[in-house]
Amino acid sequence: MAYKVLVVDDSSFFRRRVSDIINSDSNLTVIDVAVNGIEAVKKAKELKPDVITMDIEMPLLNGIEAVKQIMASSPTSILMFSSLTHQGAKSTLEALDAGALDFLPKKFNEIAKTSSDAGSVLKQRVLELAQKKSFGVSRRIKSTITPLSSQNTRKKPSITDVKEPQRTPIKTSSSKHKVSGKTYKLLAIGTSTGGPVALQKILTQFPSDFPLPIIMVQHMPAAFTKAFASRLNTLCKITVKEAENGDTLKPGCAYLAPGGKQMVFEGKDNNAKIRILDDDSPRISFKPSVDVSFGSAAKIFSDGVLGIILTGMGSDGREGSRMLTSKGSTIWSQDEESCVVYGMPQAVAKVGISILELPLLDFSKAILKELQHN
Repeated sequence: MAYKVLVVDDSSFFRRRVSDIINSDSNLTVIDVAVNGIEAVKKAKELKPDVITMDIEMPLLNGIEAVKQIMASSPTSILMFSSLTHQGAKSTLEALDAGALDFLPKKFNEIAKTSSDAGSVLKQRVLELAQKKSFGVSRRIKSTITPLSSQNTRKKPSITDVKEPQRTPIKTSSSKHKVSGKTYKLLAIGTSTGGPVALQKILTQFPSDFPLPIIMVQHMPAAFTKAFASRLNTLCKITVKEAENGDTLKPGCAYLAPGGKQMVFEGKDNNAKIRILDDDSPRISFKPSVDVSFGSAAKIFSDGVLGIILTGMGSDGREGSRMLTSKGSTIWSQDEESCVVYGMPQAVAKVGISILELPLLDFSKAILKELQHN
């Protein structure tokens, strides 16, 4: 049986275009359309779709308010369409905060090289969100698919000379976690789908005197990362900024990798600096890439990194995490039950790279406990 999709947009052209693409997949069917937020709320309750695609700018009731009402009355997986502008980014982040799970640029051909690729991106995202089970209890999707990112390319580099012992990560909570006693120099976090909300939940719990620098790689278009960093900075006690070339890593500051580029590190571990690189390589699927940043951190910080892999599609972060553990660093991952998409965490857990699986809401306490920072 095909998954049911409700398409919401005030443009008849866009409704038709999205509907045609979705209906071309035998696993998906558009059961209805809505032309504004009020209709969307009403039809979400009546039709109980598996996924809703939602525009932001609409008459009568905009997409953000519609998401809030839908999540309050009939929780559903929602994919937002956004413009690739600063204001579009801000509105999309508000929609994600209200309960939407993912987003695509409204001109979604901008995230792919061909129109057929663009259609594939849309169908894949909708299908992934449709496969989520029991919304509100468990936002989880197992994912082995590597999605096309906002700067789509193909093959990811593979690291074959490092072998990990096979071990099963310990599933625990912050209250039961036993401190390792290790000394850390950097907290590194990688995430994708569901990441904006996950990062907000973790970082807002850190005190202003957090003892380590933090680097974050979130799959996002270039127009979004500055707005996201600014939003986090207003909500957090620590300082959060979009990383810039030449930034010196400082304790109590979180650096978000800019969209469309790669973030690497240079210098000594006690005075490391950020380098931001342009990247047109066809070998790397994501810009920014967790693998690239984690791999660079392994070279500079060796065994001094606590790496965290959060919710996201695909497996970006697995090889970078493998490099970190080969140097003696530590990797934790988000548990399946609290993930929006159990792809990236699964990739490090199933091969034994991650030694600990935690629910999202336990990460901040467990991190502070591991760092022995009261």
